[in-house]
Amino acid sequence: MADAKFCGSCGFTILVQTPNAPGVIREAPVQPPAQPVQPPAQPVQQPTQPQAQAPPSPAQQQVPPTPPPPAQPPPPRTGGAFNFDTDNRGQGRGYTWEIQYAGAFALAIVNLQPEQQIAAEAGAMVSMSANMDLHSEMKGGIFGALKRAVGGESAFVSTFTAKGGPGEVCFAPGAPGDVAGIEMNNQTFMVQSSSYLAGDINLGVDTKFGGAKSWLGGEGLFVLQITGTGLLLVSSFGAIHRRVLRPGEQYVVDTGHLVAWEGHMQYNLRKAAKSGYFRSFLSGEGMVAEFNGPGEILIQTRNLAAFAGLLKPFFPTQGSSGGGFNLNLGG
Repeated sequence: MADAKFCGSCGFTILVQTPNAPGVIREAPVQPPAQPVQPPAQPVQQPTQPQAQAPPSPAQQQVPPTPPPPAQPPPPRTGGAFNFDTDNRGQGRGYTWEIQYAGAFALAIVNLQPEQQIAAEAGAMVSMSANMDLHSEMKGGIFGALKRAVGGESAFVSTFTAKGGPGEVCFAPGAPGDVAGIEMNNQTFMVQSSSYLAGDINLGVDTKFGGAKSWLGGEGLFVLQITGTGLLLVSSFGAIHRRVLRPGEQYVVDTGHLVAWEGHMQYNLRKAAKSGYFRSFLSGEGMVAEFNGPGEILIQTRNLAAFAGLLKPFFPTQGSSGGGFNLNLGG
């Protein structure tokens, strides 16, 4: 058949008869093979960025347990009765004062206005202006002088007066040590007789009996009671250590280290070791003073009697011609 068409996709010959020409078979148009149906393309998903998470609320956060508060230290020891001038200078009624070379070799300098006075322990003066008038007397009469002598002080009290104009007088203790200026304000202090240096002429200085225990403790039979308002100069062998006691607090001080304490404070003298006198003797401490607070104590950092004991082996003794060192240089 001339009009036969061969289908390459299925392998059959197809005859097509048209209605216009009977008997004529026309080949049907060959349809192109159907394309396979592709599945719909999936939309490309863009990579999503990780979303930032909101911080947890304070309620969601785990709060660590609160540690217990640290132990509070005891309240500071303030309110001491001894009014020290931190700049080592001050003024009183008719005078000014300052302390130079504070430490081991302190010197107290008092400048008096005309006709003004200041009292001092006998032998405390170092130098003075030419117009200063020095007058010594047995303050308190014979009995007062006797008490002072028994208590280890001089029987006489020196009074310095600036005549005809202003004057200057300098004081220093006999042993190396410090000097402190205390501004008293209607107060009462107990002072070791060896620690009193000088003071305002209006201060009351009285000698009080300390009892037999006081003498056995190395303090002497008497201590000084200083009363009133004005300048008080005290000296120490070594530096001065301040100790303020709280109410009910007890504190023990070697009697050889006492300088001064408040007049209302109660104290007892006892052996250093409570277990017995023999152990106290072996410890080298001997008698101590046990104070009861409240109040303030002034303590010197060195003991003059102990220092003298250290030097004793080096002093020449009676019947010896030399000191503690015996050097043989030959010859």
